[in-house]
Amino acid sequence: MARMVQCKKLSRELPGLNFKPFQNDLGQKIFDNVSEEAWRMWLEHAKMIINEYRMNLADPASQQKLLDECDRYFFGEGSALPPDFVPQTQAAK
Repeated sequence: MARMVQCKKLSRELPGLNFKPFQNDLGQKIFDNVSEEAWRMWLEHAKMIINEYRMNLADPASQQKLLDECDRYFFGEGSALPPDFVPQTQAAK
């Protein structure tokens, strides 16, 4: 049986992650409070952030910015879209 969590992002009880995504306090907080479904949503959002800001994840400053965005996405006011971001459906028009 899946481990259940009260998901902070989706505000309901759902299956939790099977692993800590980061080996720090944020990783533990996500493990304890975020569902698999919300984590998949974050991964899609994170791809957009990485691409739009042209982040180099080998750079410690970029790694920290992504962790900060992740924390805001789940536990803060939400991760903002980059200022010049245009969703793909609108960009195609």
